[in-house]
Amino acid sequence: MRDRHPSHKTRERLKAAADTAGKRVTLPRALSKLGYCSRTQAERLIAESRVAVDGRIVSDASAWVDLSTARISVDGLAVAAEAKIYLMLNKPRGLVTTRHDPEGRPTVYDCLKDFDIPHLSPVGRLDKASEGLLLFTNDTEFAQILLDPLTHVTKTYHVQIDRLMDDEEIAAMTSGIRHDGELLTATTTRRLRQGDRNSWIEVELDEGRNRQIRRMLEALGAECLRLVRVAIGGLELGDLPKGAVRALTEGELQALRRRAGMERVRR
Repeated sequence: MRDRHPSHKTRERLKAAADTAGKRVTLPRALSKLGYCSRTQAERLIAESRVAVDGRIVSDASAWVDLSTARISVDGLAVAAEAKIYLMLNKPRGLVTTRHDPEGRPTVYDCLKDFDIPHLSPVGRLDKASEGLLLFTNDTEFAQILLDPLTHVTKTYHVQIDRLMDDEEIAAMTSGIRHDGELLTATTTRRLRQGDRNSWIEVELDEGRNRQIRRMLEALGAECLRLVRVAIGGLELGDLPKGAVRALTEGELQALRRRAGMERVRR
């Protein structure tokens, strides 16, 4: 079984990235990291000559700035860093993980109506039919490192399938299953409970391939009836009600940062 925690070399690389990431960036990215607007919106503001750095208008979106020293303003008003927010949602089935859906389907942001935070984004995704733990933050550095496949931050799922699974199939999910030319592998798989016609299994992943568990089950000839993410790293969904949102505690945030190899905790 692969090591679930980042290696020393990986932790050092991530620490260096955490120390330098976000200090010297392009101007659109700076505005995004400060929580002022999206990069696309920033590029438009820059093109309209509405953005100044250290008192001088900048009209080139490729310009680089040092976030630790640059004084950035829009329309003459200083841009300050937005307070960092970390939330967890128990995503209900049937919601898409996007802010605006062109088909008019309900989205996860319908659960966040009480949070007036412009740049709150999901950390990863859960597809429309999936449920459970979904993180949101406006801390782009935290999100990027948590999603970095090199950190091996595990995600744990409870999955109901339409039949019983034998030991050989359970083992196959851990050793690897090929689907559409990709080798898909779970970190661990175990049987939770079973009835006469269906069963629940627990699957842990440390990579984020598209529809990975559903594809693995499809290759085994099994149908996924329910898929619930119950944990990310050591952060558990617990008894958070369906559709409910709460802030992460300081302890939970620190534990996630340690799990991802981020040595220093910043709020």
